Amino acid sequence: MTHHHCHRFLPTLLLGVVASCSTIPPANHGTAALGPSGFSHELIDQVQQRFVDARGRVDYAALQADPEALDGYYDLIAAHTPDTDPLLFPDDDSRLAFWINAYNTAVMKTVITHYPITSVSDVRPPPLLSLLSEQSGFFYFQRLIFGGETLNLYDLEHKVIRGRFADPRIHFAINCASLGCPKLPSEAFQPEQLQQQLERETRRFLNEERNLRVDDVAQTVHLSSILSWYEEDFLSWYLGEFPADTDPTLLDYARLYATGDRLAAIERAQAVNYEIIIEPYDWRLNDQTADY
Repeated sequence: MTHHHCHRFLPTLLLGVVASCSTIPPANHGTAALGPSGFSHELIDQVQQRFVDARGRVDYAALQADPEALDGYYDLIAAHTPDTDPLLFPDDDSRLAFWINAYNTAVMKTVITHYPITSVSDVRPPPLLSLLSEQSGFFYFQRLIFGGETLNLYDLEHKVIRGRFADPRIHFAINCASLGCPKLPSEAFQPEQLQQQLERETRRFLNEERNLRVDDVAQTVHLSSILSWYEEDFLSWYLGEFPADTDPTLLDYARLYATGDRLAAIERAQAVNYEIIIEPYDWRLNDQTADY
């Protein structure tokens, strides 16, 4: 969720710097053969079960030491995508599950390529381009292979995932290796369960105090930057679902997923129009071994 709000005005200067990008190659050069059942997410599911804890943090040191399953899955996505093999991904859920897993895999692969780091901001852009956002080194200048095509994480998120799928729940499923992100689940996304998984992750995110906190004393609502960065995605979806509600807000979207006390708190906040405060994003690495 590489929220590159800062990149929306990337200067034309970037056209000349493709040479500065680092490509992270797959271990077997993207030649992975498919199994008898077609394309399987089993390898990335194994990675998430083994290396992701209940807090959504990743044991990057252990993953770096034993990357076999991650490399095996990266080799698969480097060779096969819904664009190269459309028959393997016959519907939207199979395509979206693929791209979410591909994004989360690419992020983990990029982290362990540079590990030890304490933040994605530690992966620096080329010297002349340090005026760009601190995260551009990680999300813009590292390139990965998907179906034989080279792509950075920024374009994977904005052109492929957001560009093709008008489902704002994706923002709670893709993970940018930072504490401000949605928690990475300890399982992969699967086409057959995708709708339930997206619903679960959206509820989980919007019911966490760190992402949506109502302060009745100060009459403020504190929201994750993710909600602000992608406000247009949330509200355009909401308007499509509830066209009679002509002037929705982020709290209208959140209310659809909030439960119990949090739902009641949102309704109090809306009734008297509490001030919305967007919390700064926490870019520290979602690393199990970190002591924060």
